[in-house]
Amino acid sequence: MSSQMFHRQTARQAQTRLPWWALALPALAFAALLALVAAPAHADPSAAEPLVHLLGRITQAIPDLVRQVL
Repeated sequence: MSSQMFHRQTARQAQTRLPWWALALPALAFAALLALVAAPAHADPSAAEPLVHLLGRITQAIPDLVRQVL
């Protein structure tokens, strides 16, 4: 019976693993916001243009990815 309980526990553990981006994206967002709060005078609007462009492309790609998955 203990082997069955061990198998159930390992199966549960495998289902709770997070993908790498589930930890990386919040950490990146936190670091970016912390940098903006720490030095708002050094924030140059032109420096944010590549990031804005990247975020725009990501938001455009999300509906296509959802359609492919579903």
